[in-house]
Amino acid sequence: MKRIRILLADDHALVRQGFRMILGAQADMEIVGEAGNGREALELAEKLTPDVIVMDVAMPELNGIEATRRVADVAPHARVLALSMHKDSVYVREVLRAGARGYLLKESGASDLVSAVRAIASGEGYISPAVSNAVLDDYRKHVTDPLDLLTSREREVLQMLAEGKTNKEVAVVLNLSVYTVDAHRGHIMEKLNVHSINELVRFAVRNRLID
Repeated sequence: MKRIRILLADDHALVRQGFRMILGAQADMEIVGEAGNGREALELAEKLTPDVIVMDVAMPELNGIEATRRVADVAPHARVLALSMHKDSVYVREVLRAGARGYLLKESGASDLVSAVRAIASGEGYISPAVSNAVLDDYRKHVTDPLDLLTSREREVLQMLAEGKTNKEVAVVLNLSVYTVDAHRGHIMEKLNVHSINELVRFAVRNRLID
C-alpha cells in the first residue's frame, strides 16, 4: 500500500509532535519532514516532495498563506491542508484562494485531522464543519449565479421537484433512495435560501429551468 507522505509545518514543536503521533500511527501515512516556519516548509517541500503539507497559517518569517501560494512553484504535486484557529470566512477564503485544498480548525479532534489528510491526498477538498456554514454564506455573497452553488445532481433534482414530481418519483427516475432525494432537497433549499416548494418553483422559473 502506497503511504501518504506528509510534511508538517508549524512553529510549535509540541503541536508538530502531537500531529506526528496521530498521523504516524495510521497505516497509510508517514511523516517525511517537519518545518518550523513557511520558508523552511517550502525548502523541505521541494526536497522531500510530500503528498500533503499540513500548514499552520500563522508562522514566523513566512506565514502559511504566503507559503501556500508558493507551494505550486516548488512542489506542484503537494496539496496543502491549512491549519488555523480562525473561523472567519474571509480568512478561510484567503487561504483557499492561495491554493490550499483544505481548512482545518486547530480545535478539531484527531479523527478530523486524519479524515482531512486522507481527503486532501485523494484529491478532494476538506473544510472543518464548524466553518463550512460561514464559507457557504460568504460564497453566497460573492457568487453571481445562485445555480453555481448547486452540484450537477442537485440541479437535476431541483428541476424535477419544480416540475411537480414528488421525492418518491424523483427517487425512481434517478435510481436513488427517497432519503437521498430528501437530503438533496434540503441542501438545495439551504443553498438557495428558500423555505418552501413554492419558492423553489419560482426560483426555477426565474432561472429558466422550467417554463
